[in-house]
Amino acid sequence: MIFQSARLVCFRRIVYITEQFGVFLFIDAIVLLKLNNIYVAATSQHVGKTTTTLGLVSACMKLGLKTGYCKPVGQKILDLNHLKVDKDTVLFSDLINFKIVPERHSPVILGHGAVQEYLDHPEKQDLFKKIIKAEKYLSQENNVVIYEGTGHPGVGSVVGVSNARVAKLLNAGVIMVVEGGIGSTIDMLSMTTSLFREQNVPILGVILNKVTPEKMDKVLHYTGRWLQKNNFPLLGMIPYEKTLAYPLIRMVAEAVKGVITYNADFADNKVESIIAGSLIDVNELKSSQDLLLVVSTRSINEAIRKIEFMAQNHGISHCPLSGIVANGDGQMDAHTLKYIEKNNLPLIRTEIDTYGSVLRISKIEVKINKNTPWKVRMAIDLFDSHIDMEQILQSCRIPGSHS
Repeated sequence: MIFQSARLVCFRRIVYITEQFGVFLFIDAIVLLKLNNIYVAATSQHVGKTTTTLGLVSACMKLGLKTGYCKPVGQKILDLNHLKVDKDTVLFSDLINFKIVPERHSPVILGHGAVQEYLDHPEKQDLFKKIIKAEKYLSQENNVVIYEGTGHPGVGSVVGVSNARVAKLLNAGVIMVVEGGIGSTIDMLSMTTSLFREQNVPILGVILNKVTPEKMDKVLHYTGRWLQKNNFPLLGMIPYEKTLAYPLIRMVAEAVKGVITYNADFADNKVESIIAGSLIDVNELKSSQDLLLVVSTRSINEAIRKIEFMAQNHGISHCPLSGIVANGDGQMDAHTLKYIEKNNLPLIRTEIDTYGSVLRISKIEVKINKNTPWKVRMAIDLFDSHIDMEQILQSCRIPGSHS
């Protein structure tokens, strides 16, 4: 392979120079490996762009490549010490350890009112110029720059910065992420890749994400056949990992419009499943340490005693709860308060009833962020284990970059 030979050249130079002068020319050997920009897109929201970008950035860094990150078009603003950036930028600034400069790492944000402002006064906003300026700086400073797309490929079209148009501006090859299946996967790829073909943007390959483990062989056979027929390299298949979909207690509190009144320091506890106070099941208690109890305040004392009783009678030594959502009027007795404090259980008080709370919690959209370091590690591990990084780097290598 071409990239393998490039790595071998670098390795030989390192060994030879280390024996005589130390490791000073290690950086020089790596700098010679210059790669084209990579743009991570997806067929729709919540498919795995951030997960893929995390794995890709981490893999490049492990190879010794100086790696840049940019969210060229964002939708969700985070005010960071009076710097307005897309919230994903903060996650990657921690991973790569760069100081956030909005015009470089998050040049365009389509927040509330931005579209109307652009349509009313398009002459005042040169979005292309902002994106190109960011690319120029990052490309000069790095061996490779990873750009994270936003939403589905058409997002941003209303102001002329769809994912496809932005990838074209950045002179980037695209990695397309899609949920792994057969029929729906092929349909989505057929539709969304057409936007990039219109812009003559190369598709470096496809990653099938969240593939049901027991269906991986079937998906590989049928979807892989379609990809091959349409000249889309398959870069790998990532199995569905349910723990990446677990929300945090702080996200639950936001969803039910509640307040954490006890043990707020444990707001980053993860939630695997929900149990209602009236439907406590011993099998669920046995299966997890991260259950969320949703209960009316007037029934909470009874529910806690029931959980303790079942745990004692079925050999459950750990506390199966990660938090509690309580609604309505009522008082917690001393025994319940002691249980909450002993097990460091965050308690959320809300005005929404039990049924409404469960509905809201079940609709939480879970994304990896800096408050979920365990998810970051898992995303990187999944990428490393299932994606052909060699193929990616070979496909975006600039001719002559290793010579």
